[in-house]
Amino acid sequence: MPNFQGVWSLSEQYQNAGGWPLAPLPGNVGLFFGPQNTIEFILIDTTGDGTDFGDLTGNSEAAGAVASSTRAVRGGDDQAGNVIDFVTIASRGNATDFGNLIETSSGGLAGCGNETRGLIGGGNIGSGHTNVIQYVTIASAGDATDFGNLTAARSHPASFSSTTRGVWAGGNPTGASTIDTIDYVTIANTGNAADFGNLSAARDLAAGASSATRGLICNGLGGGAALNIIEYVTIANTGNTTDFGDSTISNRARAAVSSTVRAVIAGGINSNDTMDYVTIASTGNAIDFGNLTAAKSSMSGASNSHGGLS
Repeated sequence: MPNFQGVWSLSEQYQNAGGWPLAPLPGNVGLFFGPQNTIEFILIDTTGDGTDFGDLTGNSEAAGAVASSTRAVRGGDDQAGNVIDFVTIASRGNATDFGNLIETSSGGLAGCGNETRGLIGGGNIGSGHTNVIQYVTIASAGDATDFGNLTAARSHPASFSSTTRGVWAGGNPTGASTIDTIDYVTIANTGNAADFGNLSAARDLAAGASSATRGLICNGLGGGAALNIIEYVTIANTGNTTDFGDSTISNRARAAVSSTVRAVIAGGINSNDTMDYVTIASTGNAIDFGNLTAAKSSMSGASNSHGGLS
């Protein structure tokens, strides 16, 4: 029988030894892609440590990731930067080829979406950055299609979504310091992003997560220092961010996953395996969740229960 803390113990070992398929993962599952080719998962509704899920088709660093309720898609990596691959969230195992991005990127992308469409925006292109937003239909493997443009080229923004809107916050534009700009698009309609508002201060390398109504921007790098700040917006209403609380650590290059209730923030530079969580509807400081399988940074997060799916 499965242990719903994300540990399958002797049952899993027996299944693996016999070559049988693993039992489906229950409930609200969060996936962390990279660095290198690793994938691990957590069960968002519980606390506990990360568990191995399988392997990506290639190395991944600061890729764009997005999920429907059944499938998670990851685009961009540090080997062949236009690769898109996917996993079926309930079934542990290795990723499968999905298609290709329209631009080759070496990381710094950010993904968001709903049950139908996955959007990936920004990223590093050659010696600069891009403003391109591209999308895939999550249920159908194939190459990405042009969606429109962000208001400015940038890498490493935070991103999140409701069922109707995709949002990118902050980032590092070409030839400039970090920015405080927040952009949004209507996911169902291709076109360029519009101004949403501003962060409390410029930052990049932050992590984004959301319920159906609130989007969180967590940690990051601002003013030359790693931050512990969490702030939020109401996704349906344009405007500037409001303070939410603090993470348990000051760090950057973290990744986040969410259900409609909780956001879990993981990893960071300087050999960090920390995971902490907040209840999205209630402002306040983060609480310890558990630890990743190893210290990791520049991961990408996706879940089968984020705000874009409710």
